[in-house]
Amino acid sequence: MKNIVLIGFMGVGKGSVAREVVGHSNYIAIDTDDLIESMENRKIKNIFEHEGEAYFRKLEKNIAKWLENSVKNTLISTGGGFYKQKNLKKIGIIVLLDSPFDAIIKRIKEHPNAARKLKKRPLLSDLKKAKALYDARRPEYLKLADVVIDVTDKSAEDCSKELLKKVKKHA
Repeated sequence: MKNIVLIGFMGVGKGSVAREVVGHSNYIAIDTDDLIESMENRKIKNIFEHEGEAYFRKLEKNIAKWLENSVKNTLISTGGGFYKQKNLKKIGIIVLLDSPFDAIIKRIKEHPNAARKLKKRPLLSDLKKAKALYDARRPEYLKLADVVIDVTDKSAEDCSKELLKKVKKHA
């Protein structure tokens, strides 16, 4: 079992799909943003506000090195910009969870904890800038991905089953 690395735009459902995959497989799951918050003992929003994005990306780089050298048989959910790590392909099979921007925003806004989810993502505070960021990142995500799962209007359970089937064929 190789690592599975979930990439995709913020709010696409990486955490939800990861929890479902764990329920249907022998994988354990970790989240790069959670690792960073634990390492720093503060929320990502706070890191962005006080240290800036460059500092946060440096933390991601440290996590990426650790993942490559120390983590096996794990499903790794990543933050939206984690895909830029140079060693990503060495960490595991790259799975893109893909969806149109408007569908991602709709998904977040319809979530029972929508306010908390939006607050947690500082880069979504300006939707025009967020859309430009999505437009810039999506081609890069597609280029990197070993497997692409279209999550639009699908349950996390359906996405996890499709993911496991496609990863098995890819391995």
